[in-house]
Amino acid sequence: MREIEAILSSYDEAQKKGNQCVLATVVHVEGSSYRAAGARMLVDEYGFMTGAISGGCLEGDALRKALLALDQHKSKLITYDTSDEDDAVIGAQLGCNGIIQVLFEPIDPEQSNNPIELLRKAENDDQPVALVSIFNLDKSKHQTGTTVLVGNKKEDIIGRLNDQALYKKIKSVAQNALEKQTDHFGEYQSADETQNAFIEVISPPPRLVLVGAGNDSQVISKMAEVLGWDITVADGRPTHANKNRFNSCQVVVTNPGEILENIRINEKTVFVLMTHNYNYDMGVLKLLLKEEQIPYIGILGPNKKYQRMLDDLKAEGITLSDQQSDKIYAPVGLQLGAETPAEIGLSILSEIQAVLTDSEVRSLRELEGAIHDKENREFEVIEL
Repeated sequence: MREIEAILSSYDEAQKKGNQCVLATVVHVEGSSYRAAGARMLVDEYGFMTGAISGGCLEGDALRKALLALDQHKSKLITYDTSDEDDAVIGAQLGCNGIIQVLFEPIDPEQSNNPIELLRKAENDDQPVALVSIFNLDKSKHQTGTTVLVGNKKEDIIGRLNDQALYKKIKSVAQNALEKQTDHFGEYQSADETQNAFIEVISPPPRLVLVGAGNDSQVISKMAEVLGWDITVADGRPTHANKNRFNSCQVVVTNPGEILENIRINEKTVFVLMTHNYNYDMGVLKLLLKEEQIPYIGILGPNKKYQRMLDDLKAEGITLSDQQSDKIYAPVGLQLGAETPAEIGLSILSEIQAVLTDSEVRSLRELEGAIHDKENREFEVIEL
């Protein structure tokens, strides 16, 4: 289950019991930290926590700050400096050497567009959206909080701000962030006040379609579930493709020619053909070649199987374009020395992750500099 899903589930359970909650969100990181901006943690009035804002070193103090915000019914911005080796609050001394800004927001269930409900709308959207959290580095000032959700279209906006100049500028910057598919940190300056905003682009999870409901698909589906991916299993055999074997997945029993009728496709939908039935895999492949949105098609089996497929396609007058060839990964998976079903699953899911994030596969120790890109972490100064 993804962290956002877990937070929403815990919030709903707390609401059933009448328990109050606080949402803690990392809204900016300067330097290094275990979790990036966008990490969240839900705390209820009894101290039950869902999610995390660090590797464990901040949660103890964050719990106390969350309960204080709840007691005062007031949003708070707290700064944690993990570069201070003598800071007793950090405790674990992870050596992250970062300055972390965390926004604590008590949740008012009577407010229809409270931060949790905006987060719920973002989680349920099929398209990327931009969630806006506004805060003030001057902690004596009012912390506006998570108030606006912006979609790709100009009319796809939920929530408002009292400051119309800020609201207008935020909408424009958020839509630009969506176009670039990157988070944005802004410092909005007016004659009266300076405020900061974290605009987080939240995208739907990858959709993994496993074509084949064998035992190896069971292993991969469980691993992908841990990653929080949406999973569909398709096969022509009801003895294999059923909820008893794949209880957390969408299960489709179909012939290869109709497989796409029950599967929604977007630019993050990936397919792995692994029925161990050549004709079934071949039938699905011919359909997928027509779908330009699909970024990845993996084919389980030796290279000679794929070469046979290419020969059979050519005999039918079908020649793959460079674009079609580039998104086919056969044999599927990274070269990890995989032997067992779980190891093979790891190599497949790792390859998919690399393709979806357009990442070069190599050891982190080979990198020079920081692990994560820090170029877009600086606050952009924006005049209103």
